[in-house]
Amino acid sequence: MAITLGAGDAAPDFSLADEDGNIHSLAGYRGRTVVLYFYPRDETPGCTIQACSFRDHHAEILAEGAVVLGVSRDDADSHRVFRERQRLPFPLLVDADANVSTRYGAWGEKVLYGRRFEGMTRSTFIIGPDGILIKIWKRARAAGHGVAVLKALRESA
Repeated sequence: MAITLGAGDAAPDFSLADEDGNIHSLAGYRGRTVVLYFYPRDETPGCTIQACSFRDHHAEILAEGAVVLGVSRDDADSHRVFRERQRLPFPLLVDADANVSTRYGAWGEKVLYGRRFEGMTRSTFIIGPDGILIKIWKRARAAGHGVAVLKALRESA
């Protein structure tokens, strides 16, 4: 069954480790805006473009009072290499069993060239300081996504 979240819904809580083993939970960011983005795989072309878009606009996103957290099923070692290679200034969280991704509706059945499989949908959630979803991209475009998120943060301020 597909999970459907909308703006105004409470964001599902999560607790995930980053590439260095530090635990990040939604409750731990209470009082701050969170940009939580789900992506298929480290080091792939689209995911690199998207991560670098967030990197290139990270200072402006922080200035809007938001933090950026990336999530995929890749392990901590993969995240560490990706983060270092691309000079990403934000943590990448490990969702090995896709539990959090599933609760956000970012993990599920996909169709590519007529083949059905389980996978991650590139999606982004802006979560307000109160834990309520402000904006959702269910199928985010990799290129320019940092700009789109920054614009949404400014509009919601």
